[in-house]
Amino acid sequence: MGSFSIWHWLIVLLIVVMVFGTKKLKNMGSDLGGAVKGFKDGMRDGSSSADDKPAAPAAQVTANAGADKTTIDVEARTKS
Repeated sequence: MGSFSIWHWLIVLLIVVMVFGTKKLKNMGSDLGGAVKGFKDGMRDGSSSADDKPAAPAAQVTANAGADKTTIDVEARTKS
């Protein structure tokens, strides 16, 4: 009862193919492969850009440049 034999795995595979179909399994496999590739590319880009230099902060964009320049001061409080 410790491990499954090859026949158990073949029966499970056959049931999965019968339930989902080969076309859907192929699409799921390609989607999963694309996600893994995108994740690896993101990790590679993230580590190389972090080593080069820190990114400059983005410039603040104001929508109403000519409008009244009033600000509202708000104090954040934590819930107790």
